[in-house]
Amino acid sequence: MRGPRPTPRSSRARVRGATVAAFVALAPLLPAAAVAVGTLKVDAVLPYVCTLPSGQQPATVRITAAFPERAAVGEEIRPTDVTTTVELPAAAVTDLTALRAATVRAETRLTVGVAQNGQRTETAWSGTAQPVGVPAEGSLALATTGDVPSLTTDTAGDLTLTAGALAVDLALSTADGAATVPASLSGTCVPGQDAEGRTVLATVPVGAATGEPSAPPTRPSRPSPSSPAPLPPSFPADRTAPAKPGTANGTDAAPKTPDAGQQAGRGLTATDEDAPGTPAPRPDAPPCRTENPTPMSLSAYITGYSNVRKLGGANLIPLTCTLIEQGQAEFVVKPDGSMHVVTPAEGRLSHQGRKQTPPFKATFLTFDFVPVTATLVLEQTGPMSIDSDVLLIFPTNILTTYVRVPLTLRVLDVEVNGTRLDVGPSCRTQKPLSSPEPDPAAHPGDHLVLLGKGSQTVPDPPVGYILTGGGPLTGEVTIPAFKGCGAGGENLDRLLTASISGPGNHVRQIQGSTCSVGVEAPPMDFCTEDLQPRQVPKPER
Repeated sequence: MRGPRPTPRSSRARVRGATVAAFVALAPLLPAAAVAVGTLKVDAVLPYVCTLPSGQQPATVRITAAFPERAAVGEEIRPTDVTTTVELPAAAVTDLTALRAATVRAETRLTVGVAQNGQRTETAWSGTAQPVGVPAEGSLALATTGDVPSLTTDTAGDLTLTAGALAVDLALSTADGAATVPASLSGTCVPGQDAEGRTVLATVPVGAATGEPSAPPTRPSRPSPSSPAPLPPSFPADRTAPAKPGTANGTDAAPKTPDAGQQAGRGLTATDEDAPGTPAPRPDAPPCRTENPTPMSLSAYITGYSNVRKLGGANLIPLTCTLIEQGQAEFVVKPDGSMHVVTPAEGRLSHQGRKQTPPFKATFLTFDFVPVTATLVLEQTGPMSIDSDVLLIFPTNILTTYVRVPLTLRVLDVEVNGTRLDVGPSCRTQKPLSSPEPDPAAHPGDHLVLLGKGSQTVPDPPVGYILTGGGPLTGEVTIPAFKGCGAGGENLDRLLTASISGPGNHVRQIQGSTCSVGVEAPPMDFCTEDLQPRQVPKPER
């Protein structure tokens, strides 16, 4: 007697099984919280009416963003991948060509209404764009991106976000790079009549999912500095606790070999560091705290060296806190049949609440004999993207990570042979540092590009660079010309440009292991008790 024949597995089932197996094998390579809540994608195309010098003109506004599909009460809701694209009609472009404008740089501010359980407030999504050419005729599309505020609420219920008025500022330049007269135009756009009922961008459920007991609604309370604010939301989310009196950069100025009590005060284990299973105390490091972390939040320290080719030397990139928000890992089969696991992330430098490195000194010999010491800061001027790609080639998987970030080099102070040279308060590079970009169509504009390479031979642990484990990142950077340098009528732009600016400057950055800030029980081998990164990397040339 024959039993039932097994049903053959479909090719889709086999692919799904292979995908699951790949993710299991790649567990050490994927983000610590890659199984977090799903993503709600927003792509809204709306008719607007813009008031411009030529009068009221119709325009099309496209808004794209990503939100979590659901959030817990008190959890930070952070919009990501936000882009606002304004398509101006031909009549508006005529306003620009009449001023002899050859290029235009746009800044936008979108008013977004936030409503929950009858309460309403507003926030603003600001964005900037790289300069684009003004066409001789036809329409002009301007796409802006930038960091936007996050939201928190202590009440359960649907949180609805609605597109409102849009302010557009246009900085204009002629073909020879000079400013037009006037140098800028501004306009205000509002949703058109045809947009009625279509302006809702997203609705994010807050609280327990359907069928689960929801927390009872609470009355809005006055936000305190140590807790997430209810509606109205707390903006922005990238706050850093101020330094306490009597401390250096907010950390206790403890001796190099602190006792147990001092270790506990610094978020370290208050036991003998030689005891079995006890993590070693973290070396001295600047604060690196994540306010209102999500399950996808990571933090890590970076440091390294950057050559200054013209001066034949290298300057130390100081130990800097980096706060990272991971995206969702995605399994991708490319046209050539290769299988990849692709994971995006966003990051930002953090020093005393600002997106920059701590100030650092660099000393060089100009003209081969004159010692020059400069105090410098690298300032982040736009989003930092971190794109990790794992090529699945059994048994060895190849890891490639690109870090892209626009950075401006600012000069705070200069001494020439021991004599202070007043560079004024606004001395910096004219534009961000730039690197050769392997995919300029997808990543336009000036920015630093760093590459990390790693591999994993199953079942061995990975080697080289991975986002969660850290490692070396390398790149090459061009230092632009300087502007705004000098005081008292003395212009030092050309001096600094001639001494420092130029291509071919090698960068080698070392990232430490990340602390999974937002998970319920982060491993103490990688996190201190107050959820700061434990590993402090050392720079390598």
